[in-house]
Amino acid sequence: MDELPDKTDGKLLIELVTMEMPFGKYKGSLLCDLPVTYLEWFHRTGFPKGKLGILLATIYEIKLNGLEYLLKPLKKRY
Repeated sequence: MDELPDKTDGKLLIELVTMEMPFGKYKGSLLCDLPVTYLEWFHRTGFPKGKLGILLATIYEIKLNGLEYLLKPLKKRY
């Protein structure tokens, strides 16, 4: 996995609740709303390169660790 950029200001989390999946079965869905099974598939087959891959890997880890509640305030705000 690519190293996560140093984004201590939370921009990475904001992108998770505002950016839509640009392709595939869930095209148009917010990244934070992607089902775990889809993220698990990426985990097994490889996340895309670049920013999208970092965001998908991040939301995978958030969901895997039961931390989705951290995104709820951001989702309401944005």
